[in-house]
Amino acid sequence: MNSQPENTYIGYEYKEISVAAKDLSLFLDGYENFGWMPEAPRPADPRRGTVTLHLKRNRKIINRMELTRLQRNFECCMEEIRQMERSPKQTATVWALGIALLGTVFMAGSVFAVTGEPPRYLLMTLLSVPGFAGWLLALPVYRRAFRRQRRKLQPFIDAKYEEMYQLCEKGHSLL
Repeated sequence: MNSQPENTYIGYEYKEISVAAKDLSLFLDGYENFGWMPEAPRPADPRRGTVTLHLKRNRKIINRMELTRLQRNFECCMEEIRQMERSPKQTATVWALGIALLGTVFMAGSVFAVTGEPPRYLLMTLLSVPGFAGWLLALPVYRRAFRRQRRKLQPFIDAKYEEMYQLCEKGHSLL
């Protein structure tokens, strides 16, 4: 009797994805629930903070089609979370730039009032006050809009995380 284990061939499928460094653990944990085994992550672009994940999975894994479907839903959830996390910054930036641009318009009117013939100092003063106010209020408006938008979106982000965890749980039960 030969007690040596048989050498059997295992065919793998491979996947390579780039993820934000801050989400690396989340992606590694998630993909393991869909049958993927991580290889050593390699930095893709240190300036942007992304990491390239190299994954492999047995090609003959049971329930492969269902795991792939759950994995796609997981990836969609992660993309939606990423977009929702970016949204407060974008909204706040638009508000702040709008306020600052309005201040710049008033300041330009002030400059035109003082450089005209004859100089209109009263008009210049009246236009420069909202101009400076627009410039000074841009940052507080940004902060307030950012906090408000983030507070508004947080329940939706939490719900997406919960949906993502349920997908991982289903995937894990199929393995």
